[in-house]
Amino acid sequence: MSTAPRYERWYLAVWRWHFYAGLFCVPFILWLSVTGGIYLFKPQIESLLYAPYRGVVVESGPLLTPARIVEAGTAAVPGSVLHKYVLPEDPADAVQLLVGAGERETRVWVHPQSGEVLHKVAEEDRLMRVVFRLHGELLAGKWGSALVEIAACWTIVMILTGLFLWWPRGGAGLAGVVWPRLRRGKRVFWRDIHAVTGLWVSIGAVFLIASGLPWATNWSAYLREVRAVTGTSALKQDWSSGSEADAAARAQLDMGARAMLDEHAGHHGVTMVHEKPTDRALNHVIPQAAELGLAAPVEISPPTAPNGYWLAQSQAANRPERGEAELDDSGALIGRQTFDQRHWIDRVVGYGVAVHEGAWLGLANQLLNLAILLGLVTLALSSVVLWWRRRPAGKLGTPPASAPLRHSWALVGATVGLALLMPLFGLTLALVAFAGRVLPRVAPGAANWAGIRR
Repeated sequence: MSTAPRYERWYLAVWRWHFYAGLFCVPFILWLSVTGGIYLFKPQIESLLYAPYRGVVVESGPLLTPARIVEAGTAAVPGSVLHKYVLPEDPADAVQLLVGAGERETRVWVHPQSGEVLHKVAEEDRLMRVVFRLHGELLAGKWGSALVEIAACWTIVMILTGLFLWWPRGGAGLAGVVWPRLRRGKRVFWRDIHAVTGLWVSIGAVFLIASGLPWATNWSAYLREVRAVTGTSALKQDWSSGSEADAAARAQLDMGARAMLDEHAGHHGVTMVHEKPTDRALNHVIPQAAELGLAAPVEISPPTAPNGYWLAQSQAANRPERGEAELDDSGALIGRQTFDQRHWIDRVVGYGVAVHEGAWLGLANQLLNLAILLGLVTLALSSVVLWWRRRPAGKLGTPPASAPLRHSWALVGATVGLALLMPLFGLTLALVAFAGRVLPRVAPGAANWAGIRR
């Protein structure tokens, strides 16, 4: 006596997770793919934007001293002090200065011979800085960062559940899994485009999402807490923890730089006299920093405490090339750190960020990431088409499951692991599970419309 196959509750739950994760994530996937695709080509875009400020030096004329250049740059932004002096990648280029007042920074391009200010712009208003904040925070600070982080976590779940649902079983062939069947009608076409694209981009997409989590405000804070508990904390991390943390760091730098410019500094009511960073110090430090061979661009920050040091720090897009050095007022080297000397967690994040930004392998890295982003866009759009074509009449609910499947402890374990690794996912998963249990009891009509069954 044959019986119809029973659809396991677990399998239906996976379908719901995949479907509702898709509904939530698709707008974010499209947004992050577009903004991320633009940011991938930051070097080429900024090269075009700032081309007028390269090669401005006339060979016959003398160069101004760094102190004169800083004087011109700070005068262009009243009330500002030097935050960072950026070494020109080519001696013929204009000198870039980051000058600030509190948490506000302005980037100023100064002609190294005439002292003329060629251009100035608020640092956070620069095109690629805006794209960076659009990509990571939706220009909405920590709340935007939290939304992006939740969407990123659920996109990972969507990819894993998609692989789980579509993986060939029962001797199924590779057609429709490894390559699409293009002549089997629209239904099969869209199903295969979705499934095959998901298979091919899954590894790269999960890597791009995971390597972007250190920038998320909440996950970054979670990582710092874990590192503090495990005794693996670093003195400072080499990546952004969000716009609010960056603003606080700029304000702290500004406060320290201003304190060092004062002639006196008080400490518990006792007045201490200390030497300010003089023109002579600038004129010694900048040429010496240029001889250190740090990967461009190199930013040099003034001391922010008595007996402090000048910090020369590489901001190379390929983070494994970064390093930093400390110098005294005479330009003498105090200490130096290379990327290889950092904690292994910082090195792993550094490599991940470099690949994420397309900087590790140059143009090849950029094009590979772009291909993954295009795959994610295809995955998102095809999912909308599949849902629209198969949606139940008058309902939002999930499409009907197409095959029976036993309970999978592997998927359970992966889900629990992800909940521990990504706390915001764990929290939202708990809320989804709670709603799935309660909604059919308190609002059966809404649960039926949403495709949630007991």
